[in-house]
Amino acid sequence: QYRERERQRVRNSQLEWQVHSSEARRGGLAESVIRAIQLGRSPEFADPDEAAVYEFARAIQETGQVPEETYRQVLAKWQPLGVVELTALIGYYTMVSMTLNAHDIPLPEGEQPPLQPLADADGKGAFGALSRLAPARLAGRSGAAGE
Repeated sequence: QYRERERQRVRNSQLEWQVHSSEARRGGLAESVIRAIQLGRSPEFADPDEAAVYEFARAIQETGQVPEETYRQVLAKWQPLGVVELTALIGYYTMVSMTLNAHDIPLPEGEQPPLQPLADADGKGAFGALSRLAPARLAGRSGAAGE
């Protein structure tokens, strides 16, 4: 479930974030990771496999490409079929988020939007519906995963 979290933050889909962040918690994703993604900060992963999936999702959303090292990490863990499924899942939830945003599907009555617009790199303005995610960090290491 945590793979969807990144997509909902990137597309700022309030409803998708609300639903899937709860699922991520139930699935065991660390609250600190969920909160960091929600706030647009670098999530710190104890598990390098989770960091690799996050980086895969982040890269493909932002550039349409995945760095070779990140691709190799994900491929080594999940094999070709897993990488294809991951890519399809990212694309699917991107489409769902965009559809919800395009049709302005509301949160349930009385719910407050869980996502706020993220500032751009200069701290000015905001990215709007497409937010840039901060790179992952591995616990106990400096720098972003894959650096």
